[in-house]
Amino acid sequence: MLDKNGIAQRIAKEIKDGYYVNLGIGIPTLVANFVNDDIDVEFQSENGILGMGPFPFEGEEDPDLINAGKQTITALPGASFFDSAMSFGMIRGKHVDLTILGAMEVAENGDIANWKIPGKMVKGMGGAMDLVASAENIIVAMMHTNRAGDSKLLKRCSLPLTGVGCVTRIVTNLAVLEVTENGFKLLERAPGVSTEEIQKATEGTLVIEGEIPEMKL
Repeated sequence: MLDKNGIAQRIAKEIKDGYYVNLGIGIPTLVANFVNDDIDVEFQSENGILGMGPFPFEGEEDPDLINAGKQTITALPGASFFDSAMSFGMIRGKHVDLTILGAMEVAENGDIANWKIPGKMVKGMGGAMDLVASAENIIVAMMHTNRAGDSKLLKRCSLPLTGVGCVTRIVTNLAVLEVTENGFKLLERAPGVSTEEIQKATEGTLVIEGEIPEMKL
């Protein structure tokens, strides 16, 4: 199965030349490290930067350059900086081609819960609700199960929803799945992972058609 970097590396293959991409907090922030050099992409962070680069090497961090998750980042040549009003104008105006988010749960109909666990203190939902309401292409990066081994790909989300019917694709440590009207369609298996293992780890309806290829990183 994949680790967090493996998930990010696989998602990087979904990015096309010329895309404007928003990277959410967590695993999605790693995606910038794996984009091919021949791809021209602009990464946007809702705290006000367009042209975000990969994470800096140790000792080269600039404390004034951070992403929405307060991690130090790099800025590519031509990057621009602006206020939150401009940033969310880009998001709400549908100027972002691809949104990559983490999630606590995803339902088989594309619902996503990624901002709150009842009873636990949170700082707020951040830009997640604006992103899922405005984006038409949302990929979720997540572990397939929680620490207790329970599935995070469900028939229905049990946590407070961030968005309804908005997720298009999911990449986990076990598989690549597409959200369809019939449930989670299995597209690829992680290296060394069987279809049976994915089926066992998925609570929601899993659609399996033919031989499922192993993903290539």
